[in-house]
Parts: sequence; structure tokens; C-alpha cells
Amino acid sequence: MLRSRKSRREEALDTSLPEPADGVDTEQELLLADPIGPALLVVLEALAPAERLAFVLHDMFAVPFEEIAPIVGRSPAAARQLASRARRRVQGTATAPEADLTRKREVVEAFLAASRNGNFDALLALLDPTVVLRADSAAVRMGASSEVLGAPAVATTFSGRAQGAQLALMDGTVGAVWAQGGQPRVVFNFTITDGKIVAIDLLADPEILGQLDWEALGDPK
Repeated sequence: MLRSRKSRREEALDTSLPEPADGVDTEQELLLADPIGPALLVVLEALAPAERLAFVLHDMFAVPFEEIAPIVGRSPAAARQLASRARRRVQGTATAPEADLTRKREVVEAFLAASRNGNFDALLALLDPTVVLRADSAAVRMGASSEVLGAPAVATTFSGRAQGAQLALMDGTVGAVWAQGGQPRVVFNFTITDGKIVAIDLLADPEILGQLDWEALGDPK
């Protein structure tokens, strides 16, 4: 569509534009969109084919990852990771602002410490009441539950655990990883909003881990 617009800009619209909503200046939006279109096309073309497909299908057409997975030949968790990586590149946030990384690091460090020490109350304080813990099929085969809902249940799951997990920078964001022999075995992806953990994704799919760009930020405690 972007290529078509670039090469056929002389064509007139056959239908009228919708009326502006909530005071939005439609003409101004079109002027702003004009340079954005080719720029977005350049970014999209820089993505790997599987990343581009996962991102476009999910973020632009709301296709569930369960349906995207067979299209890109990956697991649903791997498809989710592809879209997430593409989203960061499209939004220009592959490297998060230093302040955001610092705050997220503080939250993840506090979570790991509370988990290792079995501090249930401290875990609860870090978790959003509606937090969800998800694990991909590989992590489930290793003994994790596929899904745990709510702060008390997630705190119970982690209390006294995460002994071998270490803080890590993964694809430009802070998370945690359990590694053996220098190779990641399980990755902990944290979604944090307003200083609270709203989601934790456990990823153990070798395909995902093999594509992961990660760096340990500290030795396991």
C-alpha cells in the first residue's frame, strides 16, 4: 500500500474523506502522514521477513499469535517475540531511555531478591493485582505452569525460587535469564507499568533463545 501511494500520488480519491473527529485536522494528519509512509516502508523492509509478517498481522490486523505461528513456522511464543522485536524497531525504541531501563532494572532486581529470599509480601508489593504469568510449551515441559493469574498466585509460584536466575539485558530491555554453561535455558520477560509487574513470560523455546541478543548484568546471587 505504501509503495502504491508513492507511485500513484497523482490519482484522486473517488470517495470523500471522513469528517475530523474530536477536533483533529484531517488535512494536517495527511500532510504528516505523507513523509511517514516512505519512512515506515524503509523500516519495515529492514525487518526480517518473519518479524515483518508477525508485526503486521498482529499489530495492524489483530491476528492472534496462535494463528500467526503456523504462518511464520514458529511457536506462538516465538511469534510473539518476533512481533515484539519488530515493534521496538518500528517505534524507534530498540534502546529504551536510560531512565526507563534504570527503573525497570530496579523492579526486576527487587523481584529476583524477594523471590530468592522467599519474601512473599515484597513480591506482592511488586506485582500488579491482575498480573499474569505465562510459560511457553518448552518451559511447561520443564515443569512450569502454562498460566498463573493474580498477584497472590504468582507470588506463591516464585517465593523461594529464581535461585539461579540473573539480571540480564535482552534485546535492549531488562529481564532475567537462567543460563547453564553460558547458554540461556529460560528467559524471564517482564512487562512493567507504573512500577508494577503486570506480566511475566517464561520462554524456553530453543528457537527463541537462539535468536536472543543478551548480556548478563550481574552474577547469580
